[in-house]
Amino acid sequence: MPRGGAQSPAMRVLQDTSLSALVAGFVAVLVAFTSSVALVFQDAQAFGATAAQITSWMWALGWGMGLCTLLPSLWLRQPVMIAWSTPGAAVLAAAGAAGGFTMPEAVGAFLVSALLITLAGATGWFEREMNRIPDEIASALLAGVLARFGMQAFSALQTALPLVLAMLVAYLLARRLMPRYAVVVTLLVGVAWAAIGAQMRWSVVEFELARPVFTMPQFTWQATMSLALPLFIVTMASQNLPGVAVMRATGYAGMPVSKLITLSGVATAALAPFGGFAFNFSAITAAICMGPEAHPDPRRRYIASAACGVLYIVVGIFGAVVTGLLLAFPQELVVAIAGLALLGAIGGGLASSLREERHRGCAHHLPRDAQRRGDRRGGVGILGRGRGQRGALCATVPQTACGRTLLELQRHEFPLRRRSARTLQDLQGHHLCHDARGAAPRPSRRRVRTAPSALALGRRGRSPCARD
Repeated sequence: MPRGGAQSPAMRVLQDTSLSALVAGFVAVLVAFTSSVALVFQDAQAFGATAAQITSWMWALGWGMGLCTLLPSLWLRQPVMIAWSTPGAAVLAAAGAAGGFTMPEAVGAFLVSALLITLAGATGWFEREMNRIPDEIASALLAGVLARFGMQAFSALQTALPLVLAMLVAYLLARRLMPRYAVVVTLLVGVAWAAIGAQMRWSVVEFELARPVFTMPQFTWQATMSLALPLFIVTMASQNLPGVAVMRATGYAGMPVSKLITLSGVATAALAPFGGFAFNFSAITAAICMGPEAHPDPRRRYIASAACGVLYIVVGIFGAVVTGLLLAFPQELVVAIAGLALLGAIGGGLASSLREERHRGCAHHLPRDAQRRGDRRGGVGILGRGRGQRGALCATVPQTACGRTLLELQRHEFPLRRRSARTLQDLQGHHLCHDARGAAPRPSRRRVRTAPSALALGRRGRSPCARD
């Protein structure tokens, strides 16, 4: 024991370790790899990668995610979650399928994107823009991103009714009897059921260690415009933005966002020649490790992200072996355990988004529209699977619900800063009139003018709904 009775860092980590946190880290790795590892293989093959280069990609991604997750989590004692950019991988797969880019050109594009990500973190502009978004809007964004994955736990009943039903019953009973270990019990029941029913696909397991293979980058204007810039944009909008929203919605708003983004950019630049195309904040797996399912005490949830980081490193070392083991699980089991593990985060996001009355009218659009637009355009974002590659971006760019919400905020709240003459009574009347407009049926083409009510009149004798 050190002097003064203070615990050593190793002893504190052991004291904070819990079974629920370790299982949350395993579930996060399981969800991350099984949902998109095939897309990474497709990316590498699209750029003409050899078998050794594909294994090198898994080595680089495993070590990059592992170190960027493990070390900051232990240093900050907060659950820092770094993952590869799955929407970015989808963009790369689409561009690589079109042809015309070699592996050296792709590596050069990875380095350009890494430089842009590093600049975004070092200058702090991304964090400044995120600070302008109210917490209620961030929580609504979180709920909208996670809602689709929560409902997939029940849609999996269509293809594997006995397995998912057994997991659902186990989850409900565990939530009643031992809520802290509900996800643990559910996972064990699902694995046991799949093993007994011979649903485990052991044939995909290949025993092979991963080795790094260096690729000399080649910089071209075409690769920069077609690969680097889309990769940077979709990584920042579809991964880092929801990732920060998860931090704020789960009570970790004090994380050094700019420094962590800079770290992810530096890691991308260091590992890009070996296949590490982009690292960023995660959202889905972060919600698993940052939520109450990992541990009731938020100060001890960093163990879940640390365990996730260790497993990422193991994946990087053993490459195809661990990836094959993760892919051996039935897809319905992965979907069900992810959805059930995210139910708490979804409920918390919805509750937080409606906490502040002045933001309810703006925040309630976001979860619904994010889910609807994501379903129509290829999936809500973080996993990026579907017909198109814009699903994640459509939940976060200005022409969608988030942009519309921010425009409403500017129209309703920011005039208070520009015009000091507008009083709180004027603003309340403006909100009342706006709500009445939304509830009333649309008028006919012929414009009917009516006198404003006395209640809606401002102190200058004009309607607060009048255009400035």
